[in-house]
Amino acid sequence: MEKENATFLTEFILTGISYQPQWKIPLFLVFLLIYLLTVVGNVGLIVLIWSDSALHIPMYFFLGSLAFVDAWISSTVTPKMLVNFLVQSNRISLSECMVQFLSFAFGGTTECFLLAAMAYDRFVAICKPLLYPVIMTNRLCSQLLVLSFVGGFVHALIHDGILFRLSFCNSNILHHFYCDIIPLFKISCTDPSINFLMVFILSGSIQVFTIVTVLVSYTFILFTVLKKKSEKGARKAFSTCGAHLLSVSLYFGPLLFMYVCPTSQKADDQDMMDSLFYTIIIPVLNPMIYSLRNKKVIASLSKMLYRNV
Repeated sequence: MEKENATFLTEFILTGISYQPQWKIPLFLVFLLIYLLTVVGNVGLIVLIWSDSALHIPMYFFLGSLAFVDAWISSTVTPKMLVNFLVQSNRISLSECMVQFLSFAFGGTTECFLLAAMAYDRFVAICKPLLYPVIMTNRLCSQLLVLSFVGGFVHALIHDGILFRLSFCNSNILHHFYCDIIPLFKISCTDPSINFLMVFILSGSIQVFTIVTVLVSYTFILFTVLKKKSEKGARKAFSTCGAHLLSVSLYFGPLLFMYVCPTSQKADDQDMMDSLFYTIIIPVLNPMIYSLRNKKVIASLSKMLYRNV
């Protein structure tokens, strides 16, 4: 009977963020503005890095890839969210739901790997500056980028695949503004224990690995910088790494609460606030965080604007 009921399910209803009716249009305009800024900021950063040969080094290849992933995540979630502000019934088909989660999980996991790769790149650049061109070659950079994207896709594909073992015969009301895995577990009429276990093992392992990589890299960087007698060199190192540390802190915090401790007792509003942070807020902040604190990016942007005037 459970399987028969599950076959009739063709769509979910997204409840979205809770708000008063009079806030519908203002919220739509705010999130539309954030989305436009996200796309313009991240795509602009990619174009800037691509067009300036002075930025064709591993650090900026990683930064350009991060900008691409941020634009990807935002474009996966925000357009559907914007449409749902304007329509009465916030429906999403089962196939759309699976594709949206696959796309989001791919972007989110890839960003974790990229942040770890960027931390390693800064470790080599600051702790082993003379060996940097030998260690961080374009080949190694390309390999790290490919591994990040492939790892992100494989991880997303595994979770998306085991979602098909679940059936949704009791409710199709999804208390979220996009199709995420934890809200799907909460409305499943099949025991999602295996899925929860896979999330804890796989997502937990990836986050622990990437966070440890970042922490170890920056611990070595801190000791190296403190040993330097040159105040100018230390200030430059802190300036270069500060943006990355800020981005890492903002990104991993909500992810840890959401996926490493995915308890069904958590309030839906709390889940949505966590998700809102790393799917919409972080992608719009990253281009500003990295650009405003990076003299090379600012110089390259100034040169491009001066050339086009």
